[in-house]
Amino acid sequence: MSYVDGFVLPVPKDKLAAYRTMARKAGRIWMEYGALQYCECVEDDVKPGKRTSFPQSVKLKPGEVVVFAWIVYRSRAHRDKVNAKVMADPRIAAMGPPNEMPFDGKRMFWGGFKSIVEY
Repeated sequence: MSYVDGFVLPVPKDKLAAYRTMARKAGRIWMEYGALQYCECVEDDVKPGKRTSFPQSVKLKPGEVVVFAWIVYRSRAHRDKVNAKVMADPRIAAMGPPNEMPFDGKRMFWGGFKSIVEY
């Protein structure tokens, strides 16, 4: 069974092109170091819920969209090795400091997940 890192974050609509450019660069780096899959998706059919929802989870503001992303690895150990290499890569640092990213990292959330069903 594989291991997955998942991410949800708000991106201002006027910065979506810059985010996509950054995500493409990051995806190439993750894949270069051994990730099995790298996928970034922008909302298409997400609505505020009565109790919980993707928009509520990131405190979505007017003019923003929700991005849902994941990276697949062979295992948690594989993920840890890949991420250590990615974080040490100067191309990641060259993307800029956190406060200059095309999204609000304070409202981003993420986590690692063990697969329980796969096809």
